[in-house]
Amino acid sequence: MKLLTKKKLTLFVAAFALAVTALFVPVVTANAACDQNDLSAQSGIDCAQGKGTPTTLFGAGSIFTTVVNVLLFIIGAICVIMLIWGGIRYTTSAGNSANVTAAKNTIMYAIIGLVIAFLAFAIVNWVLGAITPSGTA
Repeated sequence: MKLLTKKKLTLFVAAFALAVTALFVPVVTANAACDQNDLSAQSGIDCAQGKGTPTTLFGAGSIFTTVVNVLLFIIGAICVIMLIWGGIRYTTSAGNSANVTAAKNTIMYAIIGLVIAFLAFAIVNWVLGAITPSGTA
């Protein structure tokens, strides 16, 4: 009975974490360069044909940079959620040494994940800045 409740609680926390992550993920339109205030038919046709869309793979505002930033944001959000979950597990461990160790491991791995996400963000932006010409960045 206790195992079934623990599985349900874990499933609920995972679903909540995914819902919160989906809520805070920045929405990136497929064509951010289109003028959203211009409601003319020609503007809509130009936007549908891809005029004004980013065509560069690397550089500021490029496809690669946007995808990497969104993925790193998701990873960071999951790490923060796991850090909170580890704190909840630690406070509800009731002195049980196995539960305390598991909670400490969850907190430690969440902090390691946050550090890796920040370092990955810095390294990706540094590499992209180094390989793009100075006029386009």
